[in-house]
Amino acid sequence: MNDFRAPGRAFVSFCLLFAPAMAFADTPDSGDTAWVLTSTALVLFMTIPGLSLFYGGLVRSKNVLSVLMQCFTITCVVSIVWVVYGYSLCFDSGNALLGGFGKLFLLGVGRGSLSGTLPESVYVMFQLTFAIITPALIVGGFAERMKFSSMILFSLLWVTLVYFPVCHWVWGGGWLGKMGLLDFAGGTVVHITAGVAAIVAAMFMGNRSGFPETPMMPHNMTMTVTGAGMLWVGWFGFNAGSAVAASSDAGMAMLVTHISAACGALTWMCMEWLKYGKPSVLGIVTGMVAGLGTITPASGYVGPAAALLIGTSAGTICFFATGFIKRTLMIDDSLDVFPVHGVGGMLGTFMAGVFASASLGGAGYAEGVTMGSQLGVQLTGIIATVVWTAAVTFIVLKLVNALTGLRVPEDVETEGLDTTQHDERGYIL
Repeated sequence: MNDFRAPGRAFVSFCLLFAPAMAFADTPDSGDTAWVLTSTALVLFMTIPGLSLFYGGLVRSKNVLSVLMQCFTITCVVSIVWVVYGYSLCFDSGNALLGGFGKLFLLGVGRGSLSGTLPESVYVMFQLTFAIITPALIVGGFAERMKFSSMILFSLLWVTLVYFPVCHWVWGGGWLGKMGLLDFAGGTVVHITAGVAAIVAAMFMGNRSGFPETPMMPHNMTMTVTGAGMLWVGWFGFNAGSAVAASSDAGMAMLVTHISAACGALTWMCMEWLKYGKPSVLGIVTGMVAGLGTITPASGYVGPAAALLIGTSAGTICFFATGFIKRTLMIDDSLDVFPVHGVGGMLGTFMAGVFASASLGGAGYAEGVTMGSQLGVQLTGIIATVVWTAAVTFIVLKLVNALTGLRVPEDVETEGLDTTQHDERGYIL
C-alpha cells in the first residue's frame, strides 16, 4: 500500500530547509546596520564638535562663539528640513533632476522599512549627517562677517536649492548617477558644492575689514588641531561608511582615506617648510583636510598606491591654490574652503576616473566603459556641479541680502560677532 503522506513530508521538509532564507529575506543585515550606525555617529561627530572646533580655533577670539553657534544651529535646522522634505527630494523616486514628494515627513519610514540591507531609518540618518556638514563647511567662506539671522536663512535656502538637487543627481537616481559618475562619498555632492558656494559668498560679501593688510591669525591653534584630529577619525565614517555595508569596499575605503590624509598633511608641511623656512601646525592640519577631501570621491574605487598619489597631489595643488586665492586674487575666503574643499573635490573626482582602472589597482570600470569615456563623465559632473552651485548660490545671496542684509556693519565687525550677535564671550579674562 502506498504511503500518501510521504510526498507531504517531503514538501514540509523542503519548506523547512529554506525557511530561514525566506524568513530573513526582508530583514536588515545586522553587520551592515551596526557599521552604518557607527559611521553615522562618526560623520555627525565631524560637524559637532570636529568642524566647529577646527573653524573656531582659526578665527579671531572675538568671533569664536559665533562660529561654534553657526555650526550648531545648522545642525539643528538641516535636521528638521531633512525630515520635512529633504530626504524626499534627494532619495524619493522623482525625475532626473529632483526627487519626488512621496517621503515628505518621512512618510513610510518605519521600523520595518528597508533601504538595501539597512533599516531605512538608519540610511535616513546617515545621509542626514552629510546634508548637515555641507552647509557647515561654507561657514568658513564668510566667517566673521555675516549676520546670524542671514546665516540661518542662507543655509536653509542653500541646502534646499543646491544640496538636495545635486545629491539627487548623484546618489538619488538622478542624471549624473545614471551617466555613471564615480563619486563614492561626496566629491561633487559635498566638497565641490561647499567650496564653490564659499568663494561665491566671499566675493559677494567682500573681504573682512582690514584684509589683506592686517594679519588675521588663528586665535587658538590648540583648538584647531583638536578639531582636525576629530575630523580625521570621523572621516572614516564619511568614506568607509559610504559603502553602506560592512564589506571589503568599506575596508579599502578606510585604508585609502587614511593614506591620503597622511600624504596630504606631510606634503603641505614640506611645501610650506621649503617656501617659508619652517613647517607650521596650521599647514599640516590643512594638508590633512585637503588629503581627506580629495580622496573622498575616489575612496571606494582606488587602491593604496593611488591613494599615495592622490594625497600627495592634494597637498601640492591645494597648497598653491590657497596662496593664489588669498595672495594673488586677494579673495577673503576666510578659512580656505574653496582651495581646500572645492579644488580638492574637483581634483579627487577627476582622479577617481583615472585610478578606478583595474590596471592601476582600482575596482575597475563598468562594462564597456574606458578611461576616456569615464573621464568625460567625471568632467561633466564637475562642470555641472560648479555651474549649478555658483549660479544658485549667487541668487540665494542676492535674495537674502535683499530680505535681511548679509553683512554686519563695520563697527559690529570690529567689535566681534560674539558680543554683538549673541551677547556672550568665548573667554572671560
